[in-house]
Amino acid sequence: MKSGKAVGPYDIPVEVWKSLGEAAVEFLASLFNRVLESERMPEEWRRSVLVPIFKNKGDVQSCSNYRGIKLMSHTMKVWERVVEARLRKVVEICEQQYGFMPRKSTTDAIFALRILMEKYRDGQRELHCVFVDLEKAYDRVPREELWYCMRKSGVAEKYVRVVQDMYERSRTVVRCAVGQTEEFNVEVGLHQGSALSPFLFAIVMDQLSEEVRQESPWTMMFADDIVICSESREQVEENLERGRFALERRGMKVSRSKTEYMCVNERKGSGTVRLQGEEVKKVQEFKYLGSTVQSNGECGKEVKKRVQAGWNGWRKVSGVLCDQKISARIKGKVYRTVVRPAMLYGLETVSLRKRQESELEQSEEGL
Repeated sequence: MKSGKAVGPYDIPVEVWKSLGEAAVEFLASLFNRVLESERMPEEWRRSVLVPIFKNKGDVQSCSNYRGIKLMSHTMKVWERVVEARLRKVVEICEQQYGFMPRKSTTDAIFALRILMEKYRDGQRELHCVFVDLEKAYDRVPREELWYCMRKSGVAEKYVRVVQDMYERSRTVVRCAVGQTEEFNVEVGLHQGSALSPFLFAIVMDQLSEEVRQESPWTMMFADDIVICSESREQVEENLERGRFALERRGMKVSRSKTEYMCVNERKGSGTVRLQGEEVKKVQEFKYLGSTVQSNGECGKEVKKRVQAGWNGWRKVSGVLCDQKISARIKGKVYRTVVRPAMLYGLETVSLRKRQESELEQSEEGL
């Protein structure tokens, strides 16, 4: 677990355990063995602080534009890491899931989608893509559905009970500008900010999509970001409806307003995609996992956005980069950590033209 993370309600950071060295290892091993044997964790771990984080889009006064992150006990998070490591040994997640999987990243999914689109453009054939958005995916997962999916994935009953205990009698308070709310129970959804939640969500999505997903790259998932591709509009519409039914009958919900449709090499009169009779928004470009893909195969907009992201990163640390008292070595380290990754994100998946390479080089020189 990384240092410097926000602490939960008891203000004990993970750095405490790291500083104690071998003594901490022995103590935590003894504590975790008792928790595993009794299948009951300390009551203090059930409390958390919920902090609403603005998504930087939409109305700041709308609660739907905030993501709630739970600040939980760091000691519990270490315990979650132990449980996660054991679950990963027995649970096999489908190849279509790119999120939170070893040796997979966002750029793998972006690259797979770009290559698929490129092949269909080269062959002058249509490719239909629907980018599915799930409403409040983590917060909507029914607890009973989670236990069912864990058992179906082959998780031993003891570890199902251990995870159930993590969610029993969980309580939280909301931290806001004027203080904290009264404490209340949390009875649905996964813990946002939990170390174990991403893998639990992957288990749920793996089971819910089992009957309807196709081979990668025709169906790809990165946690709750789903893209469905097909050679025909009718087929992608059918696959979308089958996926919607499979997810919504088990407690999830597909967003009608944020799900979008894009057609590569579109011919005249190719029509639109409908979801339960409602027309899905048709777009010429889509920001997929932070990288803009365009229906015409161009990448000019993505290059411009990368340049802008580089400048935004530079502005955040300009106080350091422009300070003459700070050594060139430190400035270089800050630049390589903050500015350059923002500018180059996802570009390894793009076939750049000479003009676009020059644009990136000139922008970096300008920084």
